Amino acid sequence: MLAMNTELLPKIKLMGFVSYTQPWVHFRRTTSEHILYVVKSGELHLREGGVSYNLTKGDFLFLEPNVEHVGTEKHVCDYYYIHFEHPDLKSVQVDDLPALARNLMVKEGTEPAFQDPPLCYFPKTYRLPKKNLPLSFHALNEMLQLYRRHYFNRSLSALKLTEWLIEVSREYFIDALQSEETGRSRSVMKVHALLGYIHGHYADKITSRDIEREFGGNYDYINRVFTRMTGQSIMRYVNQVRINHAKELIEATHLSFGEIGYLCGLEDPFYFSKVFKKYAGVSPSQYDKRVRDREGVNHK
Repeated sequence: MLAMNTELLPKIKLMGFVSYTQPWVHFRRTTSEHILYVVKSGELHLREGGVSYNLTKGDFLFLEPNVEHVGTEKHVCDYYYIHFEHPDLKSVQVDDLPALARNLMVKEGTEPAFQDPPLCYFPKTYRLPKKNLPLSFHALNEMLQLYRRHYFNRSLSALKLTEWLIEVSREYFIDALQSEETGRSRSVMKVHALLGYIHGHYADKITSRDIEREFGGNYDYINRVFTRMTGQSIMRYVNQVRINHAKELIEATHLSFGEIGYLCGLEDPFYFSKVFKKYAGVSPSQYDKRVRDREGVNHK
């Protein structure tokens, strides 16, 4: 698996799309760049560092710098290629993929900057879900069109590539959770959709009835599945998201605590203070004092 610091953009050196209508085999080479291949149709057979990869429609492969790769079989093939450099992209060993998936799925929204630097994990090789292929190929075409222009468009291509990798990472980890939850793939997708709902509506009042209406089924059952997969109940997760957004507003603005509570879905000032202290360990005013003391500025 690979891990990329998403605070830093890749530097795209070369990008394109090729269509071999006659059987073709990749030449032998070693480069100083990362190379991403995404197969649109046909077959691409490669060996890198003694490991063979047989790619077909929807497969991608990251080739790593300074490792020799060579084609092993002739085939017709259409594929995208992206040569790029990145100052903080490395191979990592992941021993418990579902545990990492749960960790990322929960903490991505409840603990701002829980990784320093923020890392996007994705597999070295992966078959993109069939239902997502049209969107993936469309995204790659957009990157390519931007790349072929000039001015700042290569930077836009790099942003698009980073966005695409984050989406691929999410799909990959959803697959990992579905594999662990054998026969419960609908539950996994429902929890993933519920996470998105929470992040889109945390500033609103969220009730068990709202969740039942939005996602169907019994709230207690949905809550049990959610807790099993994330380690937190739905309402605890909602409040954790709210308080972390409140922390961000305290750090970045001079809004009153009443205004901050309102913007985070906790309108009653007393209740906001109570929930904040429960999740942050200190009151809003104590947290604000810590922030301002650190920054050397006046308090609210």
